[in-house]
Amino acid sequence: MEARKNIFLIYFLLAGSTFAQSFHNPSLNGEETSTNLGEVESRENAPDLEFQYHDHDQMTRYLRAVSAKYPELTALYSIGKSVQGRDLWVMVVSVSPYEHMIGKPDVKYVANIHGNEAVGRELLLHLIQYLVTSYATDPYVKWLLDNTRIHLMPSMNPDGFAISREGQCDTIHGRHNARRHDLNRNFPDFFKANTKQPQPETEAVKQWISKIQFVLSGSLHGGALVASYPFDNTPSSRICRSSVLCSVFQNYEHTPSISPDDDVFKHLSLVYSKNHAKMSRGVSCKSGSPRFENGITNGAAWYPLTGGMQDYNYLWHGCMEVTLEISCCKYPPAHELPKYWQDNKQSLIKYLAEVHRGAHGFVMDENNNPVERAAIKIKGRDVNYHTTNFGEFWRILLPGTYRMDISAEGYLPQEVEFIVIDSHPTLLNVTLRSAKFLLRTNNA
Repeated sequence: MEARKNIFLIYFLLAGSTFAQSFHNPSLNGEETSTNLGEVESRENAPDLEFQYHDHDQMTRYLRAVSAKYPELTALYSIGKSVQGRDLWVMVVSVSPYEHMIGKPDVKYVANIHGNEAVGRELLLHLIQYLVTSYATDPYVKWLLDNTRIHLMPSMNPDGFAISREGQCDTIHGRHNARRHDLNRNFPDFFKANTKQPQPETEAVKQWISKIQFVLSGSLHGGALVASYPFDNTPSSRICRSSVLCSVFQNYEHTPSISPDDDVFKHLSLVYSKNHAKMSRGVSCKSGSPRFENGITNGAAWYPLTGGMQDYNYLWHGCMEVTLEISCCKYPPAHELPKYWQDNKQSLIKYLAEVHRGAHGFVMDENNNPVERAAIKIKGRDVNYHTTNFGEFWRILLPGTYRMDISAEGYLPQEVEFIVIDSHPTLLNVTLRSAKFLLRTNNA
């Protein structure tokens, strides 16, 4: 049976649309806010947070202190433990920290997946501090926290960090977990079977993102200054499984591996690099290292890898993740941390706000019940997204006209045409009709 086709040409005008007003994004509309993100923020009432490296116990105490001080904006939880038994802490910062806000997206940052890449770990602690202390005074931060649940994991590899050493810029000591596994090579891979033994840290992350439908994510690394986007691996890796020589040559391939959402990933990467103090200049970190135009790169074009976290997020869970390399030195001296914070602060915030771009809405049945796990597919983009148990979906897209197929077992599929504009997201509410109901009607 042919898909029923509905044509929606939706232009929500900000004046007169309650929904558009509630999701009004000052950055997307080019409006001024009363607080410049470049200004030095006030932290008088927050728990002390110095610009220094915090070991696991210090980090834990700080996170608990923030959670106790700001219970209306924060919630602290652990997704599991490392090999050596350290908690993998996540702090939610949102106006609704303890429960999902229906119709509003969840986003995340994960730092310190490589234990010796330490800057991101500290920046996420300072991001937590900035968000909770700015909520009452900064309209942009208030808008973001009112309409987004932000999950921040300062350290995915606390065991590796524990043996890393400040001032070591280029070594790999501390990169791996306690069992000497690279956690960013430990996820399932679409292009090549990953035979590496799953680790507790990656298993915890996989469970985490299977339970919360994240829409946008960033993974903070060090050792370069670039935003790297999917794919990290290449289709050619499938034919290289049994050939040692092939795999050797593959390591030297520098061919982009293009995802169905390449335009969106480039845009997200540019949002980070252009809001960063230096990244968009594309300056190489040292002589002989690559120079990245506009501070962004396709992952496989830089170097292909198997088992990366960003490809897994995207292909398994429909979460758009970019790898953010934020420091040339992996573990720079602590006195340089204020500079890294100022360089990255605006990027960290503006990147997360991009989750409010594109289209989102609900898929319901004819009785107004949510349709869970309905497949959402944009024509011309060969990747499926799925609705939540509340029937919600989000699709980050750039301005343009799109066709979307919506299907679910037991329902007649729908096709929707819609328009995305730059200033605010497009709301799409779709009703799927039961195939059994239609069959009974036709037989009556």
